Amino acid sequence: MAISVKLQAFEGPLDLLLHLIEKNKVDIYDIPIVEITAQYLEYIQHMETENMDVMSEFLVMAATLLDIKCKMLLPKEVNEEGEEEDPRAELVQKLLEYKMYKYMSYELKDRQIDASRTLFKDKTMPKEIEEYKPPVNLEELIGDANLSKLKELFKMVMKRQEDKIDPVRSTFGRIEKDEIDMDAKTAYVEEYVRIHKKFSFMQLLEKQTSRMEIIVTFLVILEMMKLGKISIFQEDTFDDIVITSSPALL
Repeated sequence: MAISVKLQAFEGPLDLLLHLIEKNKVDIYDIPIVEITAQYLEYIQHMETENMDVMSEFLVMAATLLDIKCKMLLPKEVNEEGEEEDPRAELVQKLLEYKMYKYMSYELKDRQIDASRTLFKDKTMPKEIEEYKPPVNLEELIGDANLSKLKELFKMVMKRQEDKIDPVRSTFGRIEKDEIDMDAKTAYVEEYVRIHKKFSFMQLLEKQTSRMEIIVTFLVILEMMKLGKISIFQEDTFDDIVITSSPALL
């Protein structure tokens, strides 16, 4: 009579390999491939499953172990750096990654179990209690304060507010941006030049109403001089500048 043996279920071939390594208490970086392969093959011989996809995964790993076992018997290959290659290196890397994810899943499962034990209670306080505000006793609140003390307190608060004011910046006025249309000012100056033909620069500036208009007018004059639309003449250093229209403007 055959004796039935109950085998432990594993998530996949890597899970089985990791179990065999831990069971035999061997170094994962130095796997005794002969012993582990023999135990692995013995296990899959007793497997009973109708799922060919699952069975094929275990068979592929069995073939991989046999391939590694054969390579271990042959002379070791040397890489480009002159170091001997270990046929088990790729398998060891996969086992380490699987082991990390496996224990991470255990940690997440423990957190899920702990979270399921956390209970929350909805707010059940009556509306009357939420809206209740304790009465204020003004006499107790004021205490021994009188009008004189309140006046001193008011002065002290106002003094603190005054100390916060910057004595320099507080004297600055409001800076407003003058909106000057450059195209409109250019057209204005060109028309002025056509009409007057020859005039002093100061005479043109006196027609402007703000500092920004003076600056824009000066820039327009410089641009017109650059384009050859006007010519400028000044007899002495501090004399008035005389502007004369050029034929290019006409």
